[in-house]
Amino acid sequence: MLASWVDASVDAQPCRHADKSETSGLGSDIKAYVTAPLHAKGPQWVRFGATLAAVATAYQYDEQLRAHFYDTPPGQGEPADTHDSVDALPAALALGGTWLAAIAHHDPDGCREAVSMFEAAAFSSVSTWVLKAAAGRERPYVSGDAGQWHTGGDSFPSGHTAAAFAIGTVLAESGNDRYRWLRRVLGYGLGVGTAYARVSHDAHWLSDTVAGAGVGVGTARFVMKRRDQDDRRSSRLTLTPADGGGGIQLSYVVDLRR
Repeated sequence: MLASWVDASVDAQPCRHADKSETSGLGSDIKAYVTAPLHAKGPQWVRFGATLAAVATAYQYDEQLRAHFYDTPPGQGEPADTHDSVDALPAALALGGTWLAAIAHHDPDGCREAVSMFEAAAFSSVSTWVLKAAAGRERPYVSGDAGQWHTGGDSFPSGHTAAAFAIGTVLAESGNDRYRWLRRVLGYGLGVGTAYARVSHDAHWLSDTVAGAGVGVGTARFVMKRRDQDDRRSSRLTLTPADGGGGIQLSYVVDLRR
């Protein structure tokens, strides 16, 4: 047992390097995330419009789906148990498992994947908090009326779903393509499973979870794009005079510490 802890401490070294390289650019990532709508291009606006259409469609079925799970009017019977901690556990295990696996296998790329998961989950959580304050929608177990907006509630969008899709999307789209199908099943399955749990536990309306999924996927795509840009900046093509002044030397430099 002691040996395993010693090995883990040695294995964690690549993750320390990855953590430093990622957190050094956190400030610029935050700035880019906040200002992202100002720089959005056509494809991003198309995806945003599709998300709004999906939320609007789900909104039409909010009360119908709740009635499928619950036939008791809000405020009657036992107080609602929305299982917040239980529903957050799968996403937390995915993040923690990715981090521990990277440490165990001396895998800096896995460490960076875990850092990206954490950053995507954090950004999406802040976004959902802002949207909750703006929307003020009541939880289904409180009113049973899907149209209760701007009443001080915190239902829209689902923060659990946003974080699960943020972590799941990084899991699904990171790494090589050898096990892409399995990564996508696990990653997106994590998000869908969390969304189902939030609705079945009467914690959120269907449209809350659809909006949360949009926030989570969009945030994860943003974080992964930023990481790809960092990778491209870590390699460079240079031209230098050859030894002896007899010509030009072409070199391609890659920072393997990343």
